[in-house]
Amino acid sequence: MGHSCCENKGHELAVLREKQGSVLKLVLAINLIMFGVEFVSGILSKSSALTADSLDMLGDAIVYGFSLYVLYRSAQWKAKAALLKGIIIVGFASFVLIDTTIKMLGSSMPVAETMGAIGALALLANGACLALLLKHRNDDINMRSTFICSRNDIISNIGVLGAAALVHFFSSKWPDIIIGYTIAILFFRSAWPILKESIEQIRTTESHVHDEPVH
Repeated sequence: MGHSCCENKGHELAVLREKQGSVLKLVLAINLIMFGVEFVSGILSKSSALTADSLDMLGDAIVYGFSLYVLYRSAQWKAKAALLKGIIIVGFASFVLIDTTIKMLGSSMPVAETMGAIGALALLANGACLALLLKHRNDDINMRSTFICSRNDIISNIGVLGAAALVHFFSSKWPDIIIGYTIAILFFRSAWPILKESIEQIRTTESHVHDEPVH
């Protein structure tokens, strides 16, 4: 009976990992494509918000890649991958902060129409990613940190669309600058719980390893 139970649980876990892998591969592809589209559009339209959102896409693509890598590995590996995700988010937040400051000191005006069109496309893409990840958000720290990254994308996209509308209405670069800073702050804030939980889990798993009896 016990052997049969273990086999059933092992099969269920294998099926779950397979489903997680399929979802992660799909959202990885979506984010890589959208990074390219948004980054080029952000440079051409001189938009801090769009450039920031494109880097978020790249960060998420890296996150999904790491999530795939540790999918069949131990809890400690998954916690270390989550820690790396948090560090990546902080890195991109710092870049967005610097980029937005440079544009604030400059005199260029972002192109609201490009911001709005690409922002809407990104929102659709990220909405699809979030829907795919939704049912896996509580599977483990690996999938939970991945879901948080995807949720941040939706907020960023809405910010880009809001900035585009305000830039067009006021004929001013300041809405774009404000949204750029807001996205940077959002990145920093979302990184904190991921870093905190991953560090705690790494310590817990390491203590369990040290506490195991030596045969």
